[in-house]
Amino acid sequence: MIAQLLAAAVALTTAQAPRAASPSVALPFPSGDVQTYNIIQWDPNALPRIYERSDQLPLTDEELTKLSQAGFEPAQLVKMIEERRCACDASADGLIRLKKAGVDKTVLAAVSRHGLAPNRQLDILVTLDFTGESRTAREAFLYFFVDDGDITRVFSANLPELLQRRNSHETMVDRSDIMVARTVRRIQLAGHVPLKTYGAHRVMVAASASPTLTHPSQLTPQERAKAQTYTFDYPRASLQSLCRLTAGYRRDAVLAYKWNFEGSRFECEWN
Repeated sequence: MIAQLLAAAVALTTAQAPRAASPSVALPFPSGDVQTYNIIQWDPNALPRIYERSDQLPLTDEELTKLSQAGFEPAQLVKMIEERRCACDASADGLIRLKKAGVDKTVLAAVSRHGLAPNRQLDILVTLDFTGESRTAREAFLYFFVDDGDITRVFSANLPELLQRRNSHETMVDRSDIMVARTVRRIQLAGHVPLKTYGAHRVMVAASASPTLTHPSQLTPQERAKAQTYTFDYPRASLQSLCRLTAGYRRDAVLAYKWNFEGSRFECEWN
């Protein structure tokens, strides 16, 4: 009995004794509002499914239709789309065309889920080559016009300003003439061309003395005669959408201090 009373007295004394305050620790967390989450409610099956991707090129609408009509099972086609993706038209009209061609509805669902994102713009690399020792361009502005539905997109470069800037450039020597070695100054510019319509497009590349052109119809007859027009088919979806525009300038035979526009080249890569 005495032992029990002593134990109770010790416990009471300990409880009433002042405790040493814990040192304040500065941590890199905000001291304002707190939100608490119980992670036992998390579901491991909620993670996105991981697909094994193939190194093969994506399937296209035409290939998918051909495989479907050749008797491939829907499950096989779905597996192919999961592994290879699909550069397909997954819009409502595109899916309707595939359905009319006999493609199974489970395959259409896979196209909608795994199709490549639709293209919104072109990546473009513009290369300007100036051959010979000159100071400025005879036609001071380079234009290229791109049709986009009911819009004409106009891109221009002020060449005197460009040549005066400290652009990173590459200098080469043209030895195609065994008698004369010519210096070639190459400047490259990279950018984007927004496009909202798919299918056939036209590009016109022209040199002009005018700084304010807003449409190719404003080119003079002489400028229009030297302009070059290209066509390309803009896909709804693709692995890449890279176009290259090269414009060449050569020292004028009469005005040696000026470069004359010689022509251009335009090409695109999609897959």
